Amino acid sequence: MQVSANGVQIEVDIHGPDSGEPLLMIMGLGMQLVAWPEGLVDELVAQGFRVIRFDNRDVGLSQSFDGLGVPNIPMTALLHTLRLPIKAPYQIADLARDAVGVLDALGIDKAHICGASMGGMIAQHLGFAHGQRVKSLTLMMTTSGHRGLPKESLKVRRALLSRPARATTPEQKFENILDHYVMLYGVIGSPGYPPEPKALRERIARGVKRAFRPQAVARQLVAIAADGHRAERLPRITAPTLVIHGQHDALIPVAAAHDLAKRIPGSKLELVDGWGHDLPEPLWPQLAASVAENAARAR
Repeated sequence: MQVSANGVQIEVDIHGPDSGEPLLMIMGLGMQLVAWPEGLVDELVAQGFRVIRFDNRDVGLSQSFDGLGVPNIPMTALLHTLRLPIKAPYQIADLARDAVGVLDALGIDKAHICGASMGGMIAQHLGFAHGQRVKSLTLMMTTSGHRGLPKESLKVRRALLSRPARATTPEQKFENILDHYVMLYGVIGSPGYPPEPKALRERIARGVKRAFRPQAVARQLVAIAADGHRAERLPRITAPTLVIHGQHDALIPVAAAHDLAKRIPGSKLELVDGWGHDLPEPLWPQLAASVAENAARAR
């Protein structure tokens, strides 16, 4: 269903009974709500949650911002390196206000929040700028953005900046897009929990058929680069917070998890061996149980 949130049309999907504890799930860079696997959602519902997934603005079935154009990524990278101001089409703070707007539209005063990757950055903003709406906070495979943290390897960077091979037919274009994302998951996915290749390809295909907006990835990438001073605001977070991260995350090295846990008062740190930058099926029960355990601290 669609709701109006912060003046933006946002696609929302809800699982679990109305009596369940509301849990707002925020996905990462260019990712749709379906990137939260149904099986993980089922595990969370079994833990007593009413699970609310949504497409961030500009991706999936939510409102498009193509009218804002495609930002210059090389120029953004240069400005970021030189620590100069970056003008983004929209800010991570705007995405956080969208999330609050989803709660408003659903009549929810306070919710448990779980964010992954860029979604974890949005969740951090909810924690320090909208703390009155947050019961508990789970930050998965994400970072404070502090400049002193280790970066991804050159191999990972090249994979992220690569594009699908060109095609002459719609069918070949579709297959090339799938090839590209299978390659990317091979670079950043969990070495301890490799997916079954056919199942991975089918899952990616379902997402691409639902929506494919590569230009939005560039806009959200610039929003991440422009989000300065987030690290300094993390001590304002008062909600019970869990930082959960893979020991083998190639996109956001595990040092980012240690940094987050040190910056957020009273937070708990959980590191998972073999986990990379994805949501492998064998970890769904553990992830759901960890979210529930952290939520129980709020009670």
